[in-house]
Amino acid sequence: MADLIQISSIITARDEEKNIRRCIESQLTVVDDIVVLVDSRTKDATLKTASSYPNVNCEVVEWNGYAKTKIYAISKTKYDWILWIDADEELTPELIKELETFKTIKPQFNAYDVARRAFFLGKWIKHSGWYPARITRLFNKKVVNFNEKEVHEHLKVNGETGHLKYDLNHYTDPSIEHYFTKFNLYTSLAAKELNVKGKSAGFNDILFRPVFLFLKMYIFRLGFLDGLHGFILAIFSSAYVFTKYCKLWELNRAK
Repeated sequence: MADLIQISSIITARDEEKNIRRCIESQLTVVDDIVVLVDSRTKDATLKTASSYPNVNCEVVEWNGYAKTKIYAISKTKYDWILWIDADEELTPELIKELETFKTIKPQFNAYDVARRAFFLGKWIKHSGWYPARITRLFNKKVVNFNEKEVHEHLKVNGETGHLKYDLNHYTDPSIEHYFTKFNLYTSLAAKELNVKGKSAGFNDILFRPVFLFLKMYIFRLGFLDGLHGFILAIFSSAYVFTKYCKLWELNRAK
């Protein structure tokens, strides 16, 4: 029988007082080492809440971008196998049992992806291109690490990625105010990233890309089956693309 695998998890958090307890408590029975990096700009009780758990290693850090901060979090972990989980996510009971089984076997892959149930304004969005939206979240840090993208960071995996069967819950946007709090930051980061790559934005990008995204999400990816939530999400997402390319156009002009 293979030696029992031990798992570390990494969480980065800023003003996540409302989410962090749920996230941590979903891991307590299956994760052996939990690292929480709290953004120094945090104004709520995220640090106090996270540090109240005896097996959680908390540290306040100066923010250095999504990928670089997670790379630093990995350096603080005790074990080779890492679970990357965001503060607004939680392990489902089914996924916990699957991870318990995983710890008793010899892994066939160096990384595994998982499907996320994303909840938008309190509803699980089952269409619109949001589900299953698999993302690599369990990996061996000896051979896998993050890229250094400004936004939408991801793991660099050489070879095939395995699949976990059960889902991760993601409480992405509990309110419209929360959505637009992130909106300005994320569109700015995305535009900056495109600009660094030498991309440019013109009239066609600003006019047609948002329309195409709305049609793709709401019609072709069956967002209308998500009801009013699906319609609002498609509109907001097209506004995101519109704003991103307007900001890229602005950056292009600044050159």
